[in-house]
Amino acid sequence: MRRIIRLRALCCCPDIPAHGVDAMPRQARGEVLDPLEVQVVHCIQRCVRRAFLCGDDPVTGNSYEHRRGWIRDRLEFLASVFAVDCLTFSVMHNHIHLVLRSRPDVVAAWSDDEVARRWLRLFPQRRNEDGSPADPSKPELDMILHQPEVLAQRRRRLSDLSWWMRCTAENIARRSNAEDQVTGHFWEGRFKAQRLLDEASLLACAAYVDLNPIRAALAETPESSEYTGAKDRIDDLNERDDRSRPNTHDWERSRRRRRSGWMSPIEIDEQHDEIGPAVDASGRRASSKGFLPLSMARYLELLDWTGRQLRSDKIGSLPDHLKPILQRIGLDTHGWCDVVGKFGRIFKRAAGTPESLAGEACRRGQSWLCARENPLGLSSV
Repeated sequence: MRRIIRLRALCCCPDIPAHGVDAMPRQARGEVLDPLEVQVVHCIQRCVRRAFLCGDDPVTGNSYEHRRGWIRDRLEFLASVFAVDCLTFSVMHNHIHLVLRSRPDVVAAWSDDEVARRWLRLFPQRRNEDGSPADPSKPELDMILHQPEVLAQRRRRLSDLSWWMRCTAENIARRSNAEDQVTGHFWEGRFKAQRLLDEASLLACAAYVDLNPIRAALAETPESSEYTGAKDRIDDLNERDDRSRPNTHDWERSRRRRRSGWMSPIEIDEQHDEIGPAVDASGRRASSKGFLPLSMARYLELLDWTGRQLRSDKIGSLPDHLKPILQRIGLDTHGWCDVVGKFGRIFKRAAGTPESLAGEACRRGQSWLCARENPLGLSSV
């Protein structure tokens, strides 16, 4: 049985009492998520009702499967407005998973007029006959542009993950309540936020989110798991004209990705990619910056192999050509499937190596964060 360890940060935060975390109340979300800092966060929003968010309700026989499309379309819309990168997602029967990256550097690169126009797309003063936001008028823009404090607030909120989640939850709750002809809470009190502190935890969490339908026995393979980031990427890859070419780096940044073009590219090339915010010109997403040091093709291949192990009774050996992917990031290849399959139980408020978790505990002003002992199989520095 694995032992739960407490990752002390007293060495860098000597003023924190050893009993601090036991006596401290739950921290405010604003103390954990800072819209002025680039952060990668695993967000979970769960439906509070007995009735399913999506899928078929076995009690009433009603089908809510169409709500999956509502959620995905809403996420794509928000990606075109916010300075937030959606790295991947999955829509389950009664909850949704998102891996988001705040981008204050992107929103800082926008002009004042761009900030005002994006905010009025999000909260329009007027709508067209089809319900879409109407183009803002000059007086509507001036109400924001001529008030520096309001403009600064709007700019900050456009890179705030809490506002992204709020704009997701409220829209779906209103539509679902109207469809069900009921009132009241549709979601749990607030979304769960789990900071991802390093590449190892980010790769494991992205795989965990993309493989959620397989773990829940709703699909056999990533290409058959609907409403996930992996599925959208696979669909676009199958429609690619030059599929024989293994390099997907430039293709991910092109405008030819019909389904997945609103999500962040996977591959990041630190030697050749643009330095800085890398603002995306398509208008479908905040930036064209990747988030993992491996190609989309290799990520999907690793995902496919892992999904097959999670659905089988016996874990097979990792193929030799995939081992360097994990070794380069520093992950334990033998415990990879275990980490992906149990990610939600291994990590709680944050995910990462022992060193990353100790640093995060210090940043939050706490004495420790819980995690299973060396869950990612990384050696201490």
